[in-house]
Amino acid sequence: MASTTRIDDTARLTRHGVISSARLRARGLSAGAIAHRCRPGGPWRRLHPGVVMLSTGEPNRRQLVQAALEHAGPDSIVTGTDALRAHGLALPATRAVHLLLPADRRLSPPDAVVLERTTRPPRTVLLDGMPCAPPERAVLDAARRERDEDRLRSLLGLTVYYGLCTIDRLRTELDAGNQRGSAAVRAVLGTLATRQETFIHGLARRLVIRAPLPPPRWNVDVRDPDGSMICTVDAWWDEVALGWQFGGANEGPSARTARLALAAKGVILVRTPAGLMRRDPALVLGELVGAFRRAAARRRPRILATSEVAAA
Repeated sequence: MASTTRIDDTARLTRHGVISSARLRARGLSAGAIAHRCRPGGPWRRLHPGVVMLSTGEPNRRQLVQAALEHAGPDSIVTGTDALRAHGLALPATRAVHLLLPADRRLSPPDAVVLERTTRPPRTVLLDGMPCAPPERAVLDAARRERDEDRLRSLLGLTVYYGLCTIDRLRTELDAGNQRGSAAVRAVLGTLATRQETFIHGLARRLVIRAPLPPPRWNVDVRDPDGSMICTVDAWWDEVALGWQFGGANEGPSARTARLALAAKGVILVRTPAGLMRRDPALVLGELVGAFRRAAARRRPRILATSEVAAA
């Protein structure tokens, strides 16, 4: 029989009280000792073949995810709802834990575990000790399996609303990945785009009202003195040639080129991720006020701007 000291030492090496039988045997516990402790009425519980929880009772969600990882072995990645929850999104847990495996790995999934083989393993993000897919991959892996349109819309909408990723990033990931189940996802993303822009601009307008700044003009085309177009900014303080971009306008090669062109003309540009306006509006206000002061302290560059209307 394994010594109490050895078992206590092993317990300290577990992840959330869950460990593989292989790791237990490597610590010197025999298969018989493991089976004895997992017997009915024993102090341990077997969660999957080859995976043990060093306690009794019902495992919590984190222990179920860890059990799936222990069963799947090296190079497995948490994706889907559990990865989004680890990224901070408040979602209800699904019945099954969803993992990604390299395409050359063949393994039968135990109950309540989905093992999806992929030729495109994503970069992993370590969250609470778990190797997780990034938000855009995690939400699309979940979305492709969702058959309920309302739940699909909520899943994608919450991920964008809380700033975990943008619609453009979701579209890029969707184009690069498996096209199975992508038609419904594309349709929902199309409806979300308009709603997101409306929401983000409304948030920005409410934020600016609170700022000790003059009202900006919105959706401004910034041009050279000869009228040549440089780019469009979401908000513009013409008296100091200060621009503000938020949301999707911040991304992509064309956006980087526009920023360089504005900088070359002496325009100060504030860039804000859409999610930051919701998470930390005080920080965004501070950045805008600081940028306005810097812009007011220098000579206004020769630049033209045309737009819709000033803020109310």
